[in-house]
Amino acid sequence: MDLPRLILGSTSPYRRELLSRLRMPFDTQSPDVDETPRPGETPPALAMRLARAKAEAVARLHPDDVVVIGSDQVADLAGTAIGKPGDHARARAQLRAMQGQTLRFHTAVCVVRPHAGFCDTVCDTVTVRMRALTEREIETYLRLDTPYDCAGSAKCESLGITLLDAIESTDPTSLVGLPLIATTRLMRAAGLDVLAALQQD
Repeated sequence: MDLPRLILGSTSPYRRELLSRLRMPFDTQSPDVDETPRPGETPPALAMRLARAKAEAVARLHPDDVVVIGSDQVADLAGTAIGKPGDHARARAQLRAMQGQTLRFHTAVCVVRPHAGFCDTVCDTVTVRMRALTEREIETYLRLDTPYDCAGSAKCESLGITLLDAIESTDPTSLVGLPLIATTRLMRAAGLDVLAALQQD
């Protein structure tokens, strides 16, 4: 039985590494999506909307039978969305604002299989408690980890773990950028069971 082609609608190296853990071949493609938040849009709603928009944008480019995964992560500080800093100054400002605070990281994933009429999106939320930080600690961390492409300016899988007091999560992969428990559940619902596919090989 021929399996649908798996496509990750993202060029994020973090999501690519996470999906590769499933040992299934997949392609990556950058989605052309405007990520500007809408007025009054909550952080989890933003993550859900963008994850679906990314998956659908990539799926529209492929007439063959494909399963497309789209994902988006939004850091949430007291209801305010915190995006990717992009540079050192913005990352410093983010960490100053977040130090000693509790944040929520909303990571949404959408799986689309147009040939089966399947599209579903879920959002996994991780609670992160950051410890109080000194200016020197912030500068040292940013210089060593350069997390400018990460929402919230910290990489929990690297030195960013030293900035935290606690992580509360039901899925350890979610904070890195792709909740694999939810992703594989959605893939099964779309007709692409990872273990069954690997067994055929």
